[in-house]
Amino acid sequence: MVNEANGSLPPPQEMESFLPQDEKKEQIVTKTYNLTKEKDAESGDFDPFAERNLENPTSNMDTLTHLLKASLGTGILAMPKAFKCAGLISGIFFTILVAVVCTHCSYVLIKCAHVLYKKTRKSTMSFPEVAEAALDNGPVGLRKWANAFRIFILVSLFLTYFGTCSVYTVIIAKNIMQVVLHYMEDQKEVLGIRIFIIILLVPLIFMVWIKNLKYLAPVSMVANLFMGLGLGITFYFLVGTGGLDFKKVESVKPPSEWPEFFSLTIFAMEAIGVVMPLENSMKTPRSMLGFCGVLNKGMSGVTLVYILLGFLGYLRYGDAVEDSITLNLEPQPGDPQIYEVLAQIVKIAIAIAVYCTFGLQFFVCIEIMWNSIKDKFTKRPELADYITRTIMVTVSVLLAVAVPTIGPFMGVIGAFCFSILGLIAPAFIEIITYWDIGFGPYKFLIWKNVIVLTFGLFALIFGTKDAIISIINVYSA
Repeated sequence: MVNEANGSLPPPQEMESFLPQDEKKEQIVTKTYNLTKEKDAESGDFDPFAERNLENPTSNMDTLTHLLKASLGTGILAMPKAFKCAGLISGIFFTILVAVVCTHCSYVLIKCAHVLYKKTRKSTMSFPEVAEAALDNGPVGLRKWANAFRIFILVSLFLTYFGTCSVYTVIIAKNIMQVVLHYMEDQKEVLGIRIFIIILLVPLIFMVWIKNLKYLAPVSMVANLFMGLGLGITFYFLVGTGGLDFKKVESVKPPSEWPEFFSLTIFAMEAIGVVMPLENSMKTPRSMLGFCGVLNKGMSGVTLVYILLGFLGYLRYGDAVEDSITLNLEPQPGDPQIYEVLAQIVKIAIAIAVYCTFGLQFFVCIEIMWNSIKDKFTKRPELADYITRTIMVTVSVLLAVAVPTIGPFMGVIGAFCFSILGLIAPAFIEIITYWDIGFGPYKFLIWKNVIVLTFGLFALIFGTKDAIISIINVYSA
């Protein structure tokens, strides 16, 4: 969704709109906080939002719908297990902490983009372009690394979301297969997981052919409805089919178990890759920010749902809770038949929700790939676009067919990339972006981002460790 007006020209090397002439000549880097400079950086003569020309801009509600869908992924089903690792009470506070940090990093990325729009006189930017522009307009010594930083962000985003979409294909196929084989047990040896993955190819191609986020909004709404149905039935199982026993849970678990909680929660809640595409498609981009902006509203609702499911799931099943809460919903002998039906409805609802999410997640991959090759297809760009989408989704599905156990491998990439993309990179970008504007009283921005960077390194190390252990457990079994 990058505007043609952005072009492929490198951003200006001098901050001509923001520094006085004498400072430009002497190339003095000012590190003191200056309210006037910050105001100029965000409200100069050039209005990037007035210059933005979109055929089908998304409304605030469309963006909120996409944001909810991007954050309410299948990772939410692991929240009861996360609470098992943290404890009932500490799980609540830790979930809020993760939500605040992840939301803040997304907020920082968008805010820096709004400052850099004016410095580069662009009206839209992708995440990699924001990273490049920050270094290009930052300290002189870092400018030579701008393109390398952009490529690193680009490759990390592509690998993470392309692999995630392959994992989504496996998740959809597994849920459908479990329902089919529940009623066709005699076909277990014939109907393997690979057959169900291949069957999904054509429906997924049609999903990826939806090119505009405006038209994906109804699809995201359908996904939210089915995810809501699945979660609603899950909540019924948690509070309506047995007692919630405080005696079989712990309020606070030992700190040695906390890293697994953070790795599960961060990678379930993180949606940094879709933030800039959503902002770039908005009719009123400024509405994304603010205390009651779209970003804060969406993440507040997501956090509440995460806490409720994690709290009730752990309280209901205690240490017997499975990796995915849906595995605990299987009816037990003697249970009413309605429980069996409801358990299968949950799996179908989640399969449909994940299918409808596929287009939004794959949108990140398409945007990266198409922007890299579109200059080579000027005669029939529409046809080339559709062919590119078809080839990419086919490769994604074939990867899932070849390695149905791709989940643990993507856990390593996700742990590595999401920690860097979602936590470390935004903190670094903010420091560089505000290098000439100032870091606030007592250099507040520096100290704040040091804390965020520490949190990101913590997630990187322990998340990668847990993912490697998962690979070992899968293949040793």
